[in-house]
Amino acid sequence: MGALRTPRGKWIEAGLQALAAGGADSVRVESLAKALGVTKGGFYGYFSDRDDLLEEMLDAWERESVDEVLEKIAHESGDPAEKAKIAGQLTFSENRILPIDLAVRTWARSDEAVAERLRRVDNRRMQLVREAIATYCSDPEEVEARSLLAFCMAIGVHFVAADHPGHTSDQVFARASAIILGR
Repeated sequence: MGALRTPRGKWIEAGLQALAAGGADSVRVESLAKALGVTKGGFYGYFSDRDDLLEEMLDAWERESVDEVLEKIAHESGDPAEKAKIAGQLTFSENRILPIDLAVRTWARSDEAVAERLRRVDNRRMQLVREAIATYCSDPEEVEARSLLAFCMAIGVHFVAADHPGHTSDQVFARASAIILGR
């Protein structure tokens, strides 16, 4: 009886964890094998090379951060604005997707193929925000401006280190959201 192989999904998950922790350069077959407690030989039973793994990692990130989020909100009750808010919480709150998303954004700065993938993902996300805002705002330019502000805030809040005297960050974020998404 042969040894059990480490499942393909475990390699992808280990790669995503490495990406989130240290960026694309930290996704190395040897270090993933060590993290999984296996030899790197099993890797080549699933992937032709590191680039193949990276592509599958991006597929998994896109599926989890867009397709699965959209599927979850499709089953939610509430208006489009509430669904967009839930999608943002699922994507950009301090959860598993956020660190990977931020790492992909950094990676996209030096890799055009990753930048194109990120553009596709962000376009799908922006469309959800547009549709939500368009339910109560009829001016296309205002819809686009509010959508951009909402999207920038959702991403940018993770990079802002400023204090908010007399308020918590959550309070300020909620108020800013109400202004941007206000009806």
